[in-house]
Amino acid sequence: MMANLCVIVGMGEGNGMAIARRFAREGFEIVMLARNEQKLQSYQTTLAADGITSHYFLADAGDAAALTAAFSTLQDQLGTPAVLIYNAAVPRMESILQTSYDTLVSDFRANVAGAMVCIQAVLPAMQQQQQGSLLLTGGGFALYPQPDFVSLAIGKAGIRVLANTLHTALQDSPIKVGTVTICGTVNGNDPKYGSDRIAEEYWQLHVAEGAEYEIVY
Repeated sequence: MMANLCVIVGMGEGNGMAIARRFAREGFEIVMLARNEQKLQSYQTTLAADGITSHYFLADAGDAAALTAAFSTLQDQLGTPAVLIYNAAVPRMESILQTSYDTLVSDFRANVAGAMVCIQAVLPAMQQQQQGSLLLTGGGFALYPQPDFVSLAIGKAGIRVLANTLHTALQDSPIKVGTVTICGTVNGNDPKYGSDRIAEEYWQLHVAEGAEYEIVY
């Protein structure tokens, strides 16, 4: 059964909390996935103070088995989410001249491969019920890669390609696919890159009809 749930993988206090509040305004319950239970409990307490119902599950975005288990439990307990938002990333600052094979592979698991695991966990039920939204947090490094953030740049390029190809593969389906390519640092005080303003872009992707897969912001 499709539930009025917005699942945010890679929940955080900036983008994640703003997205949670934006979707909660429209009647969604919020489901948070991250690896730090103390932070998740804090987010849940903060949201509850705002009258927002939320749930959380523990999983490292770079651990496929943990993600699969979390989504299995989530869907058994709460139902199939109407919206999946993949917001996880490793914001590593490390030069292309110093980075290692192991670093690139490890970061790629969280930056890109974890998104595929989450999508595959919910997509069959979404297809069966002919509805749902798959939204991915992109970044300007996909368009303008920087040598000091090589693993993140590769990750955001991967997220952009994942969104593009998934959008094409599902273009005859009612399931929506989108990515918000954020070309700046999320900052609550910034007139453009404030988290509340960015969260609105995710909502617009969710409700848009016949939109392109990407918002470059």
